[in-house]
Order: sequence, then structure tokens, then C-alpha cells
Amino acid sequence: MKPRVEVVAIDCLMVRLFDEIAESNMPWMLAACVRLRENFGGHLIDLVPSYTTLMVHYDLLALNPAQARELIAQALNGLTPDAQASGQCHVLPVWYHPSVGPELSLLAQRSGLAVDEVIRRHSEREYQVFALGFAPGFAFMGLVEEVLAAPRLNTPRKRVAAGSVGIAERQTAAYPVVSPGGWNLIGRTPARLFDRGRDGYSLMQPGDTVRFAAVSHAEFVNLGGDDTPLEVSA
Repeated sequence: MKPRVEVVAIDCLMVRLFDEIAESNMPWMLAACVRLRENFGGHLIDLVPSYTTLMVHYDLLALNPAQARELIAQALNGLTPDAQASGQCHVLPVWYHPSVGPELSLLAQRSGLAVDEVIRRHSEREYQVFALGFAPGFAFMGLVEEVLAAPRLNTPRKRVAAGSVGIAERQTAAYPVVSPGGWNLIGRTPARLFDRGRDGYSLMQPGDTVRFAAVSHAEFVNLGGDDTPLEVSA
């Protein structure tokens, strides 16, 4: 790890810890988050972790850029991941079906696997939450097996239903709210991923892990899922 500090704005610095996305990055990212929060204290406005970077937004009235850089250097000095630190593990029930996941069959064809095998492979892994973004509560997770990787749609949909589970390249995610989107949809979860009444709003946070559990249509509906078919042309 060779950290670099880059200027984002007059009161914002980007700490780049890694150059490549990897699940092994997260323990270091979490350790750095803890150190940075401790060092900046009340002068920290926001700290945004991502796949390989941490964006540090600080109070420019309290710190100048040189002081902010020094606090970052102190935080990273001797940094080691905490073997005991870990996020929550979330199990999200998913109804995998073409009516709510129109690319499920396409992914099966592309990979040369049966639909049931695509479902099994997607749901048997535990995924790391790397970052939140795009929409409130949208958690970027990975990494899916290479055989299931698929490029984003050439033309994004104007409307993707809340709870839709998809794949883009080697990432997977579930849409927390109704929004446009270009991911390959393979199913839908009834889980409430974004809630204004929840501390932090999002069900998941960077550092958490997620497992998808395949459920039947009846179970999905019983859990409060919306089984309205997705309009493929939307």
C-alpha cells in the first residue's frame, strides 16, 4: 500500500490507498476511516470511503490544507487493519425470476449455464459492500464470479423497480428506490434498503457483507415484495 493524497476541492482531499479494486482492501479502508475520524475530530465534515479511496471533507475555517495533510499523514502512519473489526452481515431474500429480472435468462445464455445454476452461483457467495452511491442506499458490492460478469446495458432503463437485484461487470447491487438504471436485472428483494427513519438511512454500509438468499414467489410476496413485472421497454 502506497497512499497518495490528491486535491478534490479547496476543503476536500482524496486519500488513495490502492490502485485496484479487491476485497482485501476493505480491512485497510476501515482502519483508515477510524484513524481519520479520530485525528480530525470535530473538524471533519464528511468521510466517504469507496473501493480504493477515502474522501476527506474538512472544516476549512479550522484547518488549512497543510494541516489537513499532516493529520492524514499521522493517521496513516503505522496503519494496520484490525482483525476483529468487521461490518454487519445482511441476508437479503431474492425472488429470481424473468418477470422481475429480465436479464436472468440472458446471463444464463451468455455464461453457458442453466438459469438455476446462475441463481445458485449468485446466491452462494458473500459479497463485500465497497461503497454507497448513485442513489440513497445503493450499495456497490462484489465481486461476482467472472462467469456471471456482464457489461451494463447499452441503453439504461428509465425506470427500475425498488428492490431490483442486478449485475454490472463484476459488481452486484440492489436498487433501494425506483430510479433509472442500466444494470442486468436478475431478481428482486423485498428488503427495505433505504429508510429515512433509520440511523444512517441505508441498510448497508461500506465494510458490511451481503448474502442473497433465493426464495419462492410465495415467500417473496409474504415478505412484502412487489411482484409487478418490470416493463422491459421502460
